Amino acid sequence: MYSQTTRDITVTVLPIYLDDQSDPAESRYVWAYQVRIENNGAATVQLLRRHWVITDALGRVQEVRGSGVVGEQPVLRPGQSFEYTSGTPLPTSSGIMVGTYEMEAETGEVFPIAIPAFSLDSPHETVRLN
Repeated sequence: MYSQTTRDITVTVLPIYLDDQSDPAESRYVWAYQVRIENNGAATVQLLRRHWVITDALGRVQEVRGSGVVGEQPVLRPGQSFEYTSGTPLPTSSGIMVGTYEMEAETGEVFPIAIPAFSLDSPHETVRLN
């Protein structure tokens, strides 16, 4: 699990390799990632947008930007959390994802919160640290 807190909002990510959707012979590797966003602050916030940077093992970068997450723009009151699952394919057996969520406070202030960098690794490949 990977976790990071920005302005009292904690984002925790658990990546899961999907063997049944992957096909290494076709250079297709697929992961799901479970995300939990917890508002540990005193103010209500809303998630407006997401920005992901996905890098495969060959250093190729793909950026994904969009409104909300999984079709929602959740509002988190103090002490509330929101969980969702999404996924990503890669043409390599490993990679890394990192990103930000754009949040809006009750006051109208818009600010970014960090999504921790997390590793995507096939359990069938030897992991090499660089």
